Formats: sequence, C-alpha cells, structure tokens
Amino acid sequence: MPWAGRAEDKSDDSVWAVTCFVTRVGFRRRGVSRALARAAVDFARERGARALEGYPMTTKNALLEELHVGTRGVFADAGFTEVSRPTPRRVVMRVDF
Repeated sequence: MPWAGRAEDKSDDSVWAVTCFVTRVGFRRRGVSRALARAAVDFARERGARALEGYPMTTKNALLEELHVGTRGVFADAGFTEVSRPTPRRVVMRVDF
C-alpha cells in the first residue's frame, strides 16, 4: 500500500524503511519514539542510505493498536516530509539524503 500511486523503484535497496516503534508501558509519552526516529535518520544517513521512509498513522481516528508504527508528528519532528497518503489515516513520509 505505501507504493500506491508512486513511481519509485520498489526494489531500490538504498531506500531504507522504519517500520515501527515499540515503547514499553511505563516509558510511553516521554519522547522515546521521537528519539528513535531521530536516531534512525542518523543511522541511515551514516551508513549510506539514499533515503529513509516511514509509514506512520495520523492520530485522527486512529486505533490505539495502529500507533506502534509511529505518528505523523514523530516523523515530522525527525525531518521526514509527507510523500503520499495511501489511506485516510496512513501517511508515507520520507527523508532524502
């Protein structure tokens, strides 16, 4: 679904992906996901990725179980920009290096 309406090569292994953030109960709402997203950007950049993508959810009407992939705000704060919206709640975000 993240590739719907996009012309990029799906097999390009220089484009990395962040698939989810799991934060243990008791440590949530402390900025852990934001720190992980920033670290993922640094890690990918330092290791030669051409781009890094994430597939977060918007918080509007999202189910709690869906938010393990991260929220749009977490990715935006780490420098990702929106590429597309394959569904009303799913956002494809990307950082190009």
